[in-house]
Amino acid sequence: MLVNSGLTLLLCSVFAHVSCQSCRCKTLLSLGLRVNCSSQGLRSVPHLPAEITELLLQNNLLTTITPGHLDRLHHLQLVNLSGNPFHCDCSIQYLRQWLQKNKAISVMPVCASPTELAHRSIDELTDADFVSCVSGHCFEWVYNVILCLMLCFLIGLLLWCLQLARNSTFILGIDERHTGFEAESLRSLKPKHRVRMRWSIGSLSPGTDDMDKPLLNMDILPQILDVLHKQHNIKIKVP
Repeated sequence: MLVNSGLTLLLCSVFAHVSCQSCRCKTLLSLGLRVNCSSQGLRSVPHLPAEITELLLQNNLLTTITPGHLDRLHHLQLVNLSGNPFHCDCSIQYLRQWLQKNKAISVMPVCASPTELAHRSIDELTDADFVSCVSGHCFEWVYNVILCLMLCFLIGLLLWCLQLARNSTFILGIDERHTGFEAESLRSLKPKHRVRMRWSIGSLSPGTDDMDKPLLNMDILPQILDVLHKQHNIKIKVP
């Protein structure tokens, strides 16, 4: 008995230190623990020890209860949430469901707003009172599905374009106007490049002008064309 009372007092002191200085703890004759936070101007439910059996939160400024906040209190035998200005919008659905499951231990609170739901007991609210919440949830779900489908379509389209480009064949036509293209395009037309190249190669003398010679042996041109065709699907079409 003394051990249980000491543990209860320890829980009360810790709770009062970390959660709410004005809440009062009391050991009940049934070895339960009562936490009285009534009329303290609370706007949210403080952190509560899981061992409490009675929770008094009446006459505060609570407008909703954070989802899951009461689920860990498995030993509750009495909860009083009356006298709070609960706003019965979509966020009150958790409290409504919790009260419906725990009617026997709850002093039922009522809605303070909106006007159409004022003075109605929260546990008596129906799904019809939250139609807008369901519609918003469904719309968000449909939007996410459509967005995912569009993203998958764009990724598939990109992969298809890459595959199409890889399998495509490119044909380059050369007629008589381009007969000198292969020789002229292999020379640098800038004088500074020609001088730098001439002096950078030790075997070349300052008096020679090897840059005027084609850099490509035209005898291997068929081999180059064959490689372009086989590896890159590029065909050179000569009329």
